[in-house]
Amino acid sequence: MSRIHSSRKGRAGSHRPYPATSPSWIPLSKEEVVEQALQLSKTGLTVAQVGQRLRDSYGVPSTRAVTGVRLTATLRANGVQSELPEDLQALLKRVVHLQRHLQAHPKDLANRRGLNLIESRIRRLAHYYRQTKVLPDTWRYSAVGAALQVE
Repeated sequence: MSRIHSSRKGRAGSHRPYPATSPSWIPLSKEEVVEQALQLSKTGLTVAQVGQRLRDSYGVPSTRAVTGVRLTATLRANGVQSELPEDLQALLKRVVHLQRHLQAHPKDLANRRGLNLIESRIRRLAHYYRQTKVLPDTWRYSAVGAALQVE
């Protein structure tokens, strides 16, 4: 299957199989992993950054293997949740960066096309999140609103 906006194929390779049980060599218990994840997320890290920090600093290869629940669901159950999904927030950040670039370089047509492609991806993703009730039905993408939400 090819990518949406190019004729190239996607990234190939195998994915890491998740074990059904927690490895015995993990130094932290289930409660300690949840506590560390909550502390890290309250410092302003995204869910992906919390998972990386748990992996690299605390030796937890997969919070799902330890707790039995995904990290996002664990944080949501404990009341730590961002107003926007992480992937949508990353796209909005890219849009704001490209808008600033295009203000300084208005004739950069390649990046203007890239901006249009990212904005269409945001609209498709927002449509999906509105259908699944992750975003409210009144949420709409706007360039000005993206700059306000990112900053």
